[in-house]
Amino acid sequence: MKLSIDRLSKQYYVQRDGRQNLALSDVSLSIAEGEFVAIVGPSGCGKTTLLNIVAGLLPYDRGTVSIDGRRIEGPGTDRAVVFQHASLLPWRTITGNIRYGMELHKRVDGATMAQRTDYFLRLVGLAGFERHYPSELSGGMQQRVNLARALATDASVMLMDEPFAALDAQTREHMQAELLKIWADTRKTVLFITHQIGEAVYLADRVAVLSGRPGHVKDIFAIPFERPRPLGVKRDPQFLAIEDAIWQLVEEKPERLGLAVAHSA
Repeated sequence: MKLSIDRLSKQYYVQRDGRQNLALSDVSLSIAEGEFVAIVGPSGCGKTTLLNIVAGLLPYDRGTVSIDGRRIEGPGTDRAVVFQHASLLPWRTITGNIRYGMELHKRVDGATMAQRTDYFLRLVGLAGFERHYPSELSGGMQQRVNLARALATDASVMLMDEPFAALDAQTREHMQAELLKIWADTRKTVLFITHQIGEAVYLADRVAVLSGRPGHVKDIFAIPFERPRPLGVKRDPQFLAIEDAIWQLVEEKPERLGLAVAHSA
């Protein structure tokens, strides 16, 4: 497996009452090379915490997280993160922003950097905007730059934390379709966090559903639709049935939440 999460648990110290708050409990999930897996769950269930642990930005208390059999101990060049907000450097052009991750990694020479920048500019549909600055672009275009910057680092695993949440509904649907085209070209391994269940079903090969806090994997849905997927598949009765089944799991109240919190104290 490309990415393996085995019996992962994470707790936070709550300073005001001196208690440990269990955020994730016994989470296990494996993702194959080139697979697109989405994670959904109720607000506060630990989705972003899980992604930050995989990114190496947060330590964890129990279990293991590994890529290609190597335990994750911190950030690494094998992973790239696409956050909800583009967070582009306003003083840099679009070209400069895309180059930024490669400059930090210091793994390629100037000629290769230029080639990658040009390739991913075209891949995300921004050819002709090389000399523009972030303030001159729409929100959707800025997020394309964010995506190109991550892809240009050539990380084998893409971690996406609600990358389209700040976009309007029409732009969001357009970006979903564009992301699938880009993924088809690059075949990166993707872990995608979202609150939108329809988005998860449309994009992913599998959808993992986390429970309410403490988060654990309640169920995993294999998505049966062939690729490429037109946006119209969202109106397919089977698509709607899967979406409804996931919604029911997300809205289901945790059966033993009180015991889990008490155990974590």
